[in-house]
Amino acid sequence: MQGLLYMTFFAAFTWFVVKVQNHRRLMAVTLAGVMVVTLVGAPQPAQAQLGILQAIQAVLNVINGVIQTALTSINTVRTAVNNLQQLVAWPQQLINQARTQVTQMIGQYRNLMTNIFHINLNSATLPHPQALEAVIRDHQVNNFQGLTATFANVYGAVPVATAANPGDRAMSDMDDALALDNLKTLKAGDQATDIELQSADAIENSASQAAPGSAPFLTATAITSAIHAQALTQKLLAAELRQEAARIAHRNTLRKENATNTTQLRGVLVNLLQHQ
Repeated sequence: MQGLLYMTFFAAFTWFVVKVQNHRRLMAVTLAGVMVVTLVGAPQPAQAQLGILQAIQAVLNVINGVIQTALTSINTVRTAVNNLQQLVAWPQQLINQARTQVTQMIGQYRNLMTNIFHINLNSATLPHPQALEAVIRDHQVNNFQGLTATFANVYGAVPVATAANPGDRAMSDMDDALALDNLKTLKAGDQATDIELQSADAIENSASQAAPGSAPFLTATAITSAIHAQALTQKLLAAELRQEAARIAHRNTLRKENATNTTQLRGVLVNLLQHQ
């Protein structure tokens, strides 16, 4: 029987040697064959077999003793940490409650606030004012030339040199320029506001599905978005201040012209009195 086993193993080993082309694989097959012959095929004394069994039993005792105790302690600590996170740090019930509340708030207020931002406020009735109003409120920044054209159709162009004095032409040109500047700024502000609203919706959606521990990241994102909104508000306030400054300069220019006209009139009257 043992001879038959040896013949079978030798035939299988010869077949593997013939089939294996790689040098490393040939060495591996050879070593495996030697180990099998040594450990399985060759008869071993009863004392050697007993020593092997005792060694195996010693390994099993170590595994079932010290290692099992260490693994049990590790599992106990892991369970305690999980309970601390799930029951104390991030209670699942409170997390679900917060998510539900965020979802309810989104359902209650988002559509109402969106409708406020999309109310149709266009009120012009004539063709040219209607065109200007449509361009002003389209939230686009790629049609400034159309804005300038429609603005000129409504408010007219700067008078030619033969139709007005240089001071009036300069004030008209500056007033139109500042008005167009602010209208362009408002169009850019409307577009930026749309982006901010989309960002706010994304933050709300993330809050309704946030994982435990992600609140600081959502808070940082919301703070960044709020800073962007404040910068946009400052930009619009700056445009309003420029417009107000131009209005003050316009009034002062009129006062200066009145003073100049008064001086000229005084001179004319003095000349008339001297001729009399």
